[in-house]
Amino acid sequence: MSYKEKEYRQRLSLGQRSNTLVLLISINVILYIVLAFIYAFFYMQYKDSGNTDVRFNNSVLSWFTLPGSLGKLATRPWTLITHMFADNRLWPVIGNMLWLWMFGYILQDLTGNRKLFPIYFYGALAGAIAFLAAVNLIDNYSAAKIAPPILGASSGVMAIAIAVTTLSPGYRIFPMINGGFPIWILTVLYLAVDVALLAADNSGQQVAHIAGGITGFLFIHSYKKGIDWGGWMNNFYDWVNDLFNPEKPKKGKSIRQELFYKSPTKPYQKKSNVTQQRVDEILDKINQNGYDSLTDEEKELLKKASRDI
Repeated sequence: MSYKEKEYRQRLSLGQRSNTLVLLISINVILYIVLAFIYAFFYMQYKDSGNTDVRFNNSVLSWFTLPGSLGKLATRPWTLITHMFADNRLWPVIGNMLWLWMFGYILQDLTGNRKLFPIYFYGALAGAIAFLAAVNLIDNYSAAKIAPPILGASSGVMAIAIAVTTLSPGYRIFPMINGGFPIWILTVLYLAVDVALLAADNSGQQVAHIAGGITGFLFIHSYKKGIDWGGWMNNFYDWVNDLFNPEKPKKGKSIRQELFYKSPTKPYQKKSNVTQQRVDEILDKINQNGYDSLTDEEKELLKKASRDI
């Protein structure tokens, strides 16, 4: 197996350190646990005053979640990124991670390990931009400016779900059950649950999810045409990873030279077969041009023939 093939298999195998699906789920879960511990500390400190949630939201959570106010966003622009991983609600986290695992696993099976994070990132970012546009430009969503800001992986997961369905709507899951059923049925179920949960919501979450889904569709549409939106992300990741990877071949050396030919001596020596005809040809050459005209190989062959006599 070549070096590149080995690296690819390591990145795709579930549970390996470079698996994007495992990494995404881990980031979301770990950040939820961290926020939960911080909330527990606030609860022990302020439970008697009855304003634990307000203090926690203002002092901690607001620094991770995306606000509807552009003025507030200007003071914490990093929330455009952190909001797509941060969530302090148990059941939304569980639901999002289950959907992410199902659709993400299928996406990696179809495209490898290098499309999952770009689709998740672009979907969540498009959802954030759509949310900000809705609450600041559309009167129907103006109330969201004072409502809780958006947070969590929902828009990114929506992008992945639509991307998978766009790429291969006939992909069959659970093949042991009557031959399985196509992935689009699971996507319809996911959309139905999502719409039901957001039916009474006026905070702009609906717009964010729609934008995430459209982004997933456009990503795969471009991918089929040979345009990879996530190419720069993967190149940047490879560059950073190579800085700390001692097994990576050095620049200017081929993989074969770096991994297999580190010894100063040759890996093998070519030796010709000693035959009477070959010995006669060498002797004729000596008679005509002298011993000095022989090549090193011919001299070695002649010495070997003399030892065998």
